[in-house]
Amino acid sequence: MVALSMSKILQALALSLVTFIGVGASQAEVVYVPRAVQVTGPVYAIVGPLGQRSQANAGLNANYGFVLTANGVILIDSGASAFSAALLAQAVKMVTPKPIRWVLNTGSQDHRWLGNGYFAGQRAEIHALAGTVKTQQGFAAQQVANLLPFLAEQLQGTEPRLASKVHDGPEKKLDIDGLRLEWITTNAHYPGDTMIHLPEHAVTFTGDLVYVDRLLGVLPQSNVRLAQVAFGRLQALKPVHVVPGHGRVTDMAQATQETGDYYAFLIEQVGVAARNMESISETLNKLALPTQFRHLQNFDELHRLNMNRVFVDFEANP
Repeated sequence: MVALSMSKILQALALSLVTFIGVGASQAEVVYVPRAVQVTGPVYAIVGPLGQRSQANAGLNANYGFVLTANGVILIDSGASAFSAALLAQAVKMVTPKPIRWVLNTGSQDHRWLGNGYFAGQRAEIHALAGTVKTQQGFAAQQVANLLPFLAEQLQGTEPRLASKVHDGPEKKLDIDGLRLEWITTNAHYPGDTMIHLPEHAVTFTGDLVYVDRLLGVLPQSNVRLAQVAFGRLQALKPVHVVPGHGRVTDMAQATQETGDYYAFLIEQVGVAARNMESISETLNKLALPTQFRHLQNFDELHRLNMNRVFVDFEANP
């Protein structure tokens, strides 16, 4: 894989912004203001809206978090742009005057890491596992281009900055300013996705392994087999508090009902049908309305597409 030049990405972004704004894009009012909720002790979450990325939510349609330490703040995920990163920083300031000194990327999707440059400019150390960085390198230019229609001029000043502290291996135990954490690769929703477990506080930031309140999405890059394995690993950690990638701060009961059981459904129902060479159309019709998941937001938009992608995957890779 050839790493893309950050300067070339920025040049392309600048040209695209001029073109896009020139045909009539206008700055939309930011309606969503990130606010922190205390999870337990020094651990906080910032729960984003469940809808699509937009200027109104500044691309912060995901969950973030931070932990207060003796000498600063550890921020988990940096937002979709420099603009949204500044909003996250303001949410932290509403809780503590301590500076954000460390930023941890749990994944490679745009709203997990494109705010890195903002925090690096504030002298924060950016941390990620090596697999996450590899995916970020491969998708940076595409992600910036894909965000443009949603965020327009909010992308100005955004630099796709990679981590300055890259940790080898699929798992890593770290101590950052007295906070012990276990960093575990999931490769679930997106290659290089991870989760971060804080054993002293019984909290796990799952990244996009877990969705609650809304249906998870299966992307072309997703791997439901690896997701199910990673979910089993999450269960073994026995967190009291689960900060999912999307949806409210929750517990393992809700995470299992709305995510773990859905992975099992996709594999044991849709995947098995594909392995048995059943008709894709008949399978999708038969499994179109599972009652245990129909209450989740985005069900109508995503469920059939999720099944289709899983069927095709298991058909090709039984």
